[in-house]
Amino acid sequence: MNKAVLLTPVNHDRDSAEMTYVYPVVSRRAGGVSVGINLNPNNACNWACVYCQVPGLTRGTAPDIDLAQLEAELRAMLTDILHGDFMQTRVPDGARRLNDIALSGNGEPTSAKAFPQVIELIGRVMADFDLVGKIKLLLITNGSLTDRPRVQDGLRKMAALNGEVWFKFDSATTAGMRSINQTRISPDKQFERLAMAARLCPTWLQTCVFALDGAPPSDAEQAAYLAAAARIRQQSIPVQGVLLYGLARPSMQPQASRLSALPGEWLEAFAEKIRAAGLPVKVSP
Repeated sequence: MNKAVLLTPVNHDRDSAEMTYVYPVVSRRAGGVSVGINLNPNNACNWACVYCQVPGLTRGTAPDIDLAQLEAELRAMLTDILHGDFMQTRVPDGARRLNDIALSGNGEPTSAKAFPQVIELIGRVMADFDLVGKIKLLLITNGSLTDRPRVQDGLRKMAALNGEVWFKFDSATTAGMRSINQTRISPDKQFERLAMAARLCPTWLQTCVFALDGAPPSDAEQAAYLAAAARIRQQSIPVQGVLLYGLARPSMQPQASRLSALPGEWLEAFAEKIRAAGLPVKVSP
């Protein structure tokens, strides 16, 4: 493992550990070290979000996962973090705690056919390192495959491991989802999948807001989002709240030059509107 590189919230180099599936990050939202698991080393995703930081992103699904290699890499990483000099040599002061294991990576992790087996594997390793109930197991997902039985199986297994789903919800309009996420999925269908996820495993909405061509989300976009937040409360869908965040790192997509960060004050003002609609909000400008 390359010990020369100090990790920071803006350095999420997924090759820094010189592993295929496992990489460490200092997470600004988590406030500590997150062990990332990348089930999409082929840089393939079924969405193509305009703010995505993955270079060479292609449309597609995760490849077959070498479970034995994934387990060996995860054990090696946790050994270095918990029993080696990783924290002292790679992590800035103030962030030297293991916060979570996060399935994120370079594409949609639930597109891996072995998704439930991966969760079982992580659970085994967490138990061996006495981490169950002590750290979070996160799934950062676009939620588009939540209605598939194997994904639901994985979410149930996650719930038993102090699991938490961060479900992408950038827009509640058809035009917004097509523009931001470049998907033809309807907002109503995505809402159904959100309800499924939230009833299987504790779930947060993760919402990225930014200026497009210098303009923040329109009044119509904001109104649709707030209506969806109110609908979540009205239907008693057990969503934990909203993770509202801005652009921290540059997009690697063709639209990058059209995107810019919004002022922190804009995010805070929008967060207040979401809270008024009935959902808690955590803001990361």
